[in-house]
Amino acid sequence: MAKVDKISNQPLGLSQQDPALSGDGEKLAVIVDKNRRPSVQLKDLRNGRIIPLRYLSRHQPHSSPSLSWNGRYLAVIAQRGNRRLPIIEDRITGRIHQLTIPGEHVPIRLSLAPDGGQLALQYADNGTWRVRIFNLTNMLEPDQPSGFIRSNTKEDIGI
Repeated sequence: MAKVDKISNQPLGLSQQDPALSGDGEKLAVIVDKNRRPSVQLKDLRNGRIIPLRYLSRHQPHSSPSLSWNGRYLAVIAQRGNRRLPIIEDRITGRIHQLTIPGEHVPIRLSLAPDGGQLALQYADNGTWRVRIFNLTNMLEPDQPSGFIRSNTKEDIGI
């Protein structure tokens, strides 16, 4: 059996669910109970601080958080009026991106690609579970690991 090292001796908090780590392992998104509503919380694991979210502090409940490589993008399923929709917050620009789901499909779970270029969405469609992939390359800038840039030939080049 492999030994697992703890990152911190302190518990991350009570009543947390749906953990999502950024690709660099420095940020953690979880769903916590905030005023009796599931709400996404983002934590910087390097210093233990909670990172404020500009837009996602509203439109609760939240579920299924997913982070890009450096945690620039945080995607969740959020409540907007009487609909549940996938929403992505760009923490650098403060912009919010809402994806439109055709028909009366109900989103269940999502997963954001590490570079923010795609989003996989599981949804219910007349009693059947389906997955749809959204291309986000025209909406979001790539969130690449430090030291990498995107070249014009679509190859990653190390600096």
